Amino acid sequence: MRRLLLPLTLATVLPAFAADQATRDQVAELFKQRQWAEAQAVLEKVTAAEPANAEAWNSLGLTHLARQDAVRAVTAFEKAVQLDPTKSEYVLQAGHAYGVSAVQAGLFGKMGFARKCKAAYDKAVELDPANINARWSLMEFCRQAPGFLGGGMEPAYAQAEAIRRLDARRGRAAYASLYSAEKKYAQAFALYEEVLRTQPADDDALFQVGRLAARSGEQLDRGLAALRQLATLPDRAGDARLHTLVGNILEKKGDKPGARAAYETALAGDPQYPQALEALRKLKEG
Repeated sequence: MRRLLLPLTLATVLPAFAADQATRDQVAELFKQRQWAEAQAVLEKVTAAEPANAEAWNSLGLTHLARQDAVRAVTAFEKAVQLDPTKSEYVLQAGHAYGVSAVQAGLFGKMGFARKCKAAYDKAVELDPANINARWSLMEFCRQAPGFLGGGMEPAYAQAEAIRRLDARRGRAAYASLYSAEKKYAQAFALYEEVLRTQPADDDALFQVGRLAARSGEQLDRGLAALRQLATLPDRAGDARLHTLVGNILEKKGDKPGARAAYETALAGDPQYPQALEALRKLKEG
């Protein structure tokens, strides 16, 4: 079975729970630094002291998920959902844990976890129809899962349209993701070029053009130019994602020294950025 969900950018998820302010600040900093084991240890103490604290259980689940410990993640998220079943975000995170469990499970376990994943995403959307992250996760499930599990491109595009109605920028990204999955790269690029015709310095459109080029191998020069234009902005100079994509494109163009320099620039901005670390490792081994 194909992988059922995209990697989570957990470093951007800052926890909040009803412990003392110093503990909240400590855990938030550990999340930002991706120090998952340390954050887990702190949160285990919080949940032991406050067993009815749903947000603490949810945050603990995030640490397990970041460490690919699906069993403990499921336990923590299910506890959060049990304590507050009306919270769309808790149900969504439980869905992520079921998705990771589906990937890790044996042949017979995959189907059960996949169905739980889909049911959780459906419920998260039902609880909060404006939860774009929940709709995005449901869209990606439908894109990747077979029809007998509730997947398919038609329901995936239905979620993309719902996202577009909620947020134009995220909607473009949703359609671009689906177009790319179907290798309709020209249509994906066109979504952002339309924006750039009237707003040539639009940050998101420039980034997405570069991202599309890096992932598709299409329009490499256009993507590189877009990313380099974006990198001239003072607040993007140390953007690890941006420089990693530059490196990806340069690799595809056969410029290994340039790619290495781009990955090293990415790591100068964020020494623990996993995509840059992995890309640099593979480049050195190659």
